[in-house]
Amino acid sequence: MLNNMTDCEEGEGGPNSQGDGNPKESSPFINSSGASDVEKSQQYDGKNMALFEEEMDTSPMVSSLLSTLANYSNLPTGSKEHEEEENNEEGARPSKKPVKAPQLGTLMGVYLPCIQNIFGVILFLRMTWMVGVGGVLGSFIIVFMCCSTTMLTAISMSAIATNGVVPAGGSYYMISRSLGPEFGGAVGICFYLGTTFAGAMYILGCIEILLIYIVPQAAIFQIEGLEGPEAEAALLNNMRVYGTIVLSFMALVVFVGVKYVNKLALVFLACVILSILAVYAGVIKTAIEPPVFPVCILGNRTLLSKAYDICAKVIEIDNETITTKLWRSFCDSEYLNATCDEYFTNNNITEIQGIPGVTSGILAENLFGNYLEKGMILEKRGLASDMDPESPVTSSNRYVLADITSFFTLLVGIYFPSVTGIMAGSNRSGDLRDAQKSIPIGTIAAITTTSTVYMSCVVLFGACIEGVVLRDKFGEGVSGNLVIGTLAWPSPWVIVFGSFFSTCGAGLQSLTGAPRLLQAISRDGIIPFLRVFGHGKANGEPTWALLLTASICEIGIIIASLDAVAPILSMFFLMCYMFVNLACALQTLLRTPNWRPRFKFYHWALSFLGMSLCLSLMFICSWYYAIVAMGIATCIYKYIEFCGAEKEWGDGIRGISLSAARFALMRLEEGPPHTKNWRPQILVLVNVDAEQNVEQPRLLSLTNQLKAGKGLTIVGTAVQGTFLDNYSEAQRADQSLRKLMETEKVKGFSQVVISSNLRDGTSHLIQVGGLGGLKHNTVMVSWPRNWKQPEYHQQFRNFIEVVRETTVASLALLVPKNISSYPSNGERFTEGHIDVWWIVHDGGMLMLLPFLLRQHKVWRKCKMRIFTVAQMDDNSIQMKKDLITFLYHLRIDAEVEVVEMHDSDISAYTYEKTLIMEQRSQILKQMHLTKNEMEREIQSITDSSRGSIRRKNPSTLRSQHSAEEGTSVAEKPEEEVQLIHSKNASTPTSPTSPTSPAAPAGGAPHWTNKGADKGKTLLAANPEPGKDLFNMKPEWENLNQIDVRRMHTALRLNEVIMKKSKEAKLVLLNMPGPPKNRVGIENYMEFLEVLTEGLNRVLLVRGGGREVITIYS
Repeated sequence: MLNNMTDCEEGEGGPNSQGDGNPKESSPFINSSGASDVEKSQQYDGKNMALFEEEMDTSPMVSSLLSTLANYSNLPTGSKEHEEEENNEEGARPSKKPVKAPQLGTLMGVYLPCIQNIFGVILFLRMTWMVGVGGVLGSFIIVFMCCSTTMLTAISMSAIATNGVVPAGGSYYMISRSLGPEFGGAVGICFYLGTTFAGAMYILGCIEILLIYIVPQAAIFQIEGLEGPEAEAALLNNMRVYGTIVLSFMALVVFVGVKYVNKLALVFLACVILSILAVYAGVIKTAIEPPVFPVCILGNRTLLSKAYDICAKVIEIDNETITTKLWRSFCDSEYLNATCDEYFTNNNITEIQGIPGVTSGILAENLFGNYLEKGMILEKRGLASDMDPESPVTSSNRYVLADITSFFTLLVGIYFPSVTGIMAGSNRSGDLRDAQKSIPIGTIAAITTTSTVYMSCVVLFGACIEGVVLRDKFGEGVSGNLVIGTLAWPSPWVIVFGSFFSTCGAGLQSLTGAPRLLQAISRDGIIPFLRVFGHGKANGEPTWALLLTASICEIGIIIASLDAVAPILSMFFLMCYMFVNLACALQTLLRTPNWRPRFKFYHWALSFLGMSLCLSLMFICSWYYAIVAMGIATCIYKYIEFCGAEKEWGDGIRGISLSAARFALMRLEEGPPHTKNWRPQILVLVNVDAEQNVEQPRLLSLTNQLKAGKGLTIVGTAVQGTFLDNYSEAQRADQSLRKLMETEKVKGFSQVVISSNLRDGTSHLIQVGGLGGLKHNTVMVSWPRNWKQPEYHQQFRNFIEVVRETTVASLALLVPKNISSYPSNGERFTEGHIDVWWIVHDGGMLMLLPFLLRQHKVWRKCKMRIFTVAQMDDNSIQMKKDLITFLYHLRIDAEVEVVEMHDSDISAYTYEKTLIMEQRSQILKQMHLTKNEMEREIQSITDSSRGSIRRKNPSTLRSQHSAEEGTSVAEKPEEEVQLIHSKNASTPTSPTSPTSPAAPAGGAPHWTNKGADKGKTLLAANPEPGKDLFNMKPEWENLNQIDVRRMHTALRLNEVIMKKSKEAKLVLLNMPGPPKNRVGIENYMEFLEVLTEGLNRVLLVRGGGREVITIYS
C-alpha cells in the first residue's frame, strides 16, 4: 500500500537531524550555510550594508537566503537519500555526486501510484460476491460510504500536504507534525500495521487466485473428495503453506533490491488497467452477444459444476434413456429404478444463463440483498421448489454452499481495503517536482476515477450477471471460473492473470513501504523500544524493519482467510484516516498562524464529517476489532507520553492546550474560588548558591507532600544583577529548579527573576507570580537560620519583608523551621502525631494543612492532635466540647485538648531574656544604620528629650502612667493571642537564601501600633531623659514593658508546647504578624525563636484573611 516510504528526517535535514524531525532544523534557513566567516563577511561588504555588520554571524543576507531556498529540495525516496546519508556519515568521499532534483509530475508521481494501490484484490475476488449478497442498492451504499470517506480524507490530506514542504514520510509525517508525537506515534504504528496486514491480504489473494483458478492441482493438501469443514481446513492449510513461501520470496526480493520493485510497478499497473478494461469490454459485448455460461439449477438450488457433465437427469440416445452423472450423484445406482434423493426426485433440472447480459433486465432481481448463513444452499429467486420443510437437507455436497455467514457490516469490513491506498502520492512527496500542486490534484483525481469505476461496476455486475452466479464466491457453479472473469472479454484468463500479477505487485509494494514507515517512526526516536528498527544496510535500506514486517505479515498469512484479514487492516487504515481529518479540522479551527495551505477547497466541517465517517465505519465493520485497534493506539499514546517524547513539532494538540488554558484562565478571572474549592496554590521561595544550585531541596519535598500533584506550584528564586549581564546565571538557576522539581516530583512551574537586589527580586516574585486567575494564594519561605549573626542581618530583614508583603497581599504564609530535619518523599512515619496549636482563627489553614499532609504516604500513619489555649476567664470544658463538635462537622479526625494558661508573675528569666534581646537589637542597629535610619534615631532622641521636659509635671506623669497600665491590662490577652499567632508561622530558611527576603505585612495592625505607642509612653516616663540609646546595659526598669510581656507569653507558651508536643513529628503554630514599622524587627525574630525553641519540626502558619475550610458539603 505504501510506496517507497522513507525516513522523514532524511528528507529534511540529513544526518544532523538524526532522531528528530523538527522542521526548524532544516538546512536552508538561518545559520545553515556552510560558508566560511570570510564569505559571510563579504556578504556585508560595501557601505550599503555597513549598518548590519553586527548581524552577520546570526542572520544571512536575504539574497543568499533566497538562493538557498530556491535550490532546496527534499531528497527523493528510494536509495538515493540513503546513499547520501552514508556519504555524510563516512565523510570518506570528499566529492559527492549532486542529488538529482525530483522530476515526477502529477500523472506519474501521484495519479498512477494511487490508481495502482487503490485497485486491488478485493475488486477482482470479492466485488461480484458483495453485489450478489448485498444487492445492488446495499453494495452501492457501501461503496458510496467508503469512497466518500476517502474523498473527504483526501481533501483534508491535500490541505495538510500543501501547508508547507512535506518531506518523505508521507502520512506519518503529516499526522505527527500536526497532532504531536503522541498521536503521531500511535497513528503511525496503526498505519504501519495496516500496511503490513495489507501485504498479507494481497499475498492471500494471490494464493487464492493461484490455487483455485490457475493450478488447483498444485494444492499440497488435496481438497478433492473432502466435504464441509475438512475441505475448508485443507484450503486454509494450503493458503498458509503457499502464503509463507510467497511471503519469504517477496521479502527476499525487497531485501535484495527495491529498485526492481519500483521498475516492475508499471508492469503491475498495466495488468490492473488491462483487467478493468477487459471487464468493461465484456459488459459492452453482453449487450450485443451474451457469452455462454450455463448454470444448472435443481429446483431452485444451484448445482456444483463438477457434479454433472450434462445439465439433465437423463438423456435420450438412440431412443434409449440413459442416466447422467448428475443422476448418479443423487441416486444409489445408475439405473432408472434406483432410489434417489427426495428433493432430486420431486424437482426438475433447469439450465439458466449465468450472464444474461446488460439488456436482460436481471438488474431488478439483483437490486436487493440476499444474505446467507454459513452452509446454506445458493437458491435462485423466482423458481419453483418442491421441498418438505420438515425433511433435512441431503446430498448438500452436490450444491453450491455459502462458505461464511454474511451480513451488511461484514461486507463493509471486507470491501473497505479496496478504497485504501490514497496515501501513495503523499508517500512519494520527496520524488515530486511540485508536491504542493501534484498531491491534491493527483490524489483527488485518482479517488474520483476509482470511485467511478467501483460504482459503475456495482451497477453493471448487477445488470449483467445472474444472482446465483454473483453469490458464488469461488465460481463453483460456472466450472470453477473466476466470476468477474466470466464477464471479461476476450477471455477469462485476462482477468485471472491480470489480477494475479496486480496482487503480487501490491504485496511487494506493501512489503517495501511498511518497513520504511517503521524506519521513519524509529528514527524519530519517539518510541524508544523501536529504535533498533531505524538501522539498516549500508545504503539505509531498513533490514531490521523488513524482518519485523515479514513476521507480522506472517500472522495474517496464518489467519489464512482473506475475509478475516480484510476487516483487520480496515481498522488500522480507518484510524489513520480519522486522524488525518482530525489534524486538518484542528488546524483550521485553531487558526494557527502557520496554517496557510495552498489547497483552498477544504473546510473544517468536511474534515469533521470525514472523521465521523471513519469512526462510524470502524464500529460498523467490527466493533471488537475497533476496540482492539483503539486500545493498541491508546497504549502506544500513553507509552510515548510516559516515556516523555521530547519533541516540539508545533503540533495542533499543543494549540488545543493553549486554547483550553486561555479559556480556563478567563473563567478563573470571573471570581475567587469558593471555600470548598480552595487549596494552597503555593509560591515556594528558595535560595540558590553561587553555582545556582538550590540550597534547601527539602522545601520542595514538603511542597510535594502538601500538594500531592494537585493545584498550582511555582518555585521561584531571585538572581542579583542586571538582566543583560546575568541572564545566563538565571538560565542555570532555572535549569537547577526544574531538575530539582523533577527529582522531587513537584508538578508546577519554575520562575527566576533578575533584580539589582534580592529583596526587590523576591518582592517581584510575590507580586507577579502566576497568570490571571491562576495565581498563588500561599507563600512558603524557609526560616532564616543563623539570623542572629551580624553577617546574616540582611537575610532576616528580607524575611520580615516577605512576611509583611504576604500580609498586605492577603496571602497565606508557611514558614517551616529546621527544614533540613523534615522528611524526604521516600521516608515513612509509621507512628507519631501532627500537633496543631490553634491560638487564633486564621481561616482554617491550621486545620487544612495537616489533612493535606496526611494524604501523602510520608504522613499517612500520623495521628492529628489539636491543642487550643484557654485564658483565665474561659470555660475550658465547654471549649473542648465545642471544638470536638466543630471538628466533627469539618469531617476531620483528631484528638482535642484544651490547655489552660493562668496569669503568673513575670520571672527574672523573662527580664533577662528581654534585656539580652534589646542589647542585641542595639548592637545590630549600630552595625547596620543607614543614613536615613541614623536621622530617624536622632529624631527619636530629640523626641525623648522633649518627653523628659513634660515629665517634670508629676500629675501628667501619673495620669499617663495609670492610663497606660489600664490599657495594658485590658489588652494583654489579645496581645498574647496575637503573639502566638505570629509565632506559629516561622519556617527555617537558609540564612544566605536570596529568596527569603521579607515582604511587607499588612495584616498586623494590632500589637505593633499599640506597642510603638506604648514604647513612646514608657520612653517618656524615663527618669533620665538624656540617657544614651546606645548604652549596652539598660536596667530592667527601663525595658519596654510590652516586649517584656511578649517575651513572657513566648516563654510560657514554649514551655507548654514543649511539655505536650516535644515528641510530635510536626508542630503547626499560628504565626504573629510582624511590626509595621522598621523598629524592633530583631525583637520580633527573637520572640519567634523563643516560642519555637527546642522543637524539632515547626511549621509557622499565617492565614490569608479568608476562610479556607467549611463545614458545608
